[in-house]
Amino acid sequence: MMREGGRALADEHDIENLLYRYGEYVDLARFDELGELFRHGAIRSDRGSGDLRGADVTTFYRATNRVHADSGTLRTRHIASNVMIDVDDAAGTATARSYFVVCQQTSALPLQPIVSGRYHDTFHKVDDEWWFDVRMIYVDLIGNMTEHLSFDLRTERAPRF
Repeated sequence: MMREGGRALADEHDIENLLYRYGEYVDLARFDELGELFRHGAIRSDRGSGDLRGADVTTFYRATNRVHADSGTLRTRHIASNVMIDVDDAAGTATARSYFVVCQQTSALPLQPIVSGRYHDTFHKVDDEWWFDVRMIYVDLIGNMTEHLSFDLRTERAPRF
């Protein structure tokens, strides 16, 4: 949707930064900050066991993502692309669709893509700041995730905490 004016560009920029902040927080194992992104919203997945909100996001990611001792991170890089954002000014809401690829390298795993899929996101404003409403994660392709998660994404649904 084409919109005019500086506010329109600022809204889209703020939403895009929110999308990228998600990937950065996961990659760097900053799970408390990740949970904060969903203080006013939820995250769900086609491989999940229901909605996670706020502190539940923090607990889930901390319990299921492998933090590597050599770096204190997941040794991953979330790469988001093909970002399409539509903002409804009057309602104070927005939607976005994008693709993602997660690459990983560890002492046991050479650098490679380990999972890819799509994000379908909705957002809303709270006190003039954009927040996730719902982040829906669709997992399309799965590679070697043995160094990333504590469960097998190919055969198991994400555990509930």
